[in-house]
Amino acid sequence: MNLNDLAANVLQQQRSTPDLIADALREAIVRGIFQEGQSLRQDEIATQFGVSRIPVREALRQLEAEGLVTLHLNRGAMVSALSPAEAQEIFEIRSALEVKAIQLAIPKLTASDLEKASEILAQTDQVTDAGMLAKLNWEFHETLYATAERPRLLTIIKTLHLNVDRYVRLQMSQMDYLERSQKEHYQLLEACQQHDTKAAVRLLKRHIDTAGEQLVAYLQQNRHT
Repeated sequence: MNLNDLAANVLQQQRSTPDLIADALREAIVRGIFQEGQSLRQDEIATQFGVSRIPVREALRQLEAEGLVTLHLNRGAMVSALSPAEAQEIFEIRSALEVKAIQLAIPKLTASDLEKASEILAQTDQVTDAGMLAKLNWEFHETLYATAERPRLLTIIKTLHLNVDRYVRLQMSQMDYLERSQKEHYQLLEACQQHDTKAAVRLLKRHIDTAGEQLVAYLQQNRHT
């Protein structure tokens, strides 16, 4: 799949043009079609989408707000590169916010919510594509947090997931990481099923902190190769 394919897919949707372009560019970044540090030429993107540069510029600003793109005054837009320090900070913030979300959500989790989370994990067991694994990973966490009824909190958490999604996909492609992550997900789900907030908080914090430590180590190694 390339940017043309992604553009064709999103342009079929009934949404604003900048949002659609942002969706396609975001997916291209997290899939690795656009590499970190790569220049994103507005005129070329506009031509591919058959639009003016104005909606492209708006789309790039959306991605800048999400931390996926950096806009330079003279050099234009570039795919952001995540440093080890930035990754560490993102996971520290994720840990604090997601713990708060699960604390608020657990008292309101219904049998239907828990069944949905269980189905997502079962589906994850059958998937090998890194992109789909990352998508299901977010859906599992989102399902557990949704009943917190804190839409702004959930939006911030989702943005943090997007910041590291392209790197998490690399982690997901490693079988040892996937097996451990799934085991931790099932443990977290069991704690939620028992409405054991204390256990859920402990498991979730360890899950996020460990993933963050591994990503930081990967980025540190990658920066020196």
